[in-house]
Amino acid sequence: MVKLNKIYTRTGDDGTTGLVDGSRLPKHAARMEAIGAVDEANSALGLAAVALADGQFAEPLYRIQNDLFDLGADLATPVGEGDDFSPSDMVLRTVSAQVAWLEGAIDAANALLEPLTSFVLPGGSEAAARLHVARAAARRAERAMTAMAAEVPTNPQALAYINRLSDYLFVLARVANDEGRGDVTWVPGANR
Repeated sequence: MVKLNKIYTRTGDDGTTGLVDGSRLPKHAARMEAIGAVDEANSALGLAAVALADGQFAEPLYRIQNDLFDLGADLATPVGEGDDFSPSDMVLRTVSAQVAWLEGAIDAANALLEPLTSFVLPGGSEAAARLHVARAAARRAERAMTAMAAEVPTNPQALAYINRLSDYLFVLARVANDEGRGDVTWVPGANR
């Protein structure tokens, strides 16, 4: 269990931050960009969850927020010699079951919708708009994580999870728009 008695430590005043294994790296490193982007996506998800607080989709969003903390811990744990990205008592890793849960959630939400006939604009209802902001933040996190993966070994399940998350948020935004009936569709060249 995490226990935080003191919020500031002054150890980051030199522009570095600590990782789970005790090593330090610059706050602008690709790993820290990825961790920060996941944190931003989690915050955007929290804002979306508030808009859905009375509906059936708030609880899944809270579950995902917890998973995103797991994902942040995964990213903050450098790969050791012989590490195969398996979780242990001392190492928290994103696992295939978390990805599979998201895939099931995507399929269940998508079953409520008619197929798309056009791209949709991020909007419609307030809840849908917030979900689109969270989706865009998840895509930014994915870009940051793939940049990290180009530099250091990165858990493939973590990459799969963040990719599925943006898909889920897109589908859920359509559900929040009266099961797609309130989607605002893109009309190519409409304002030329």
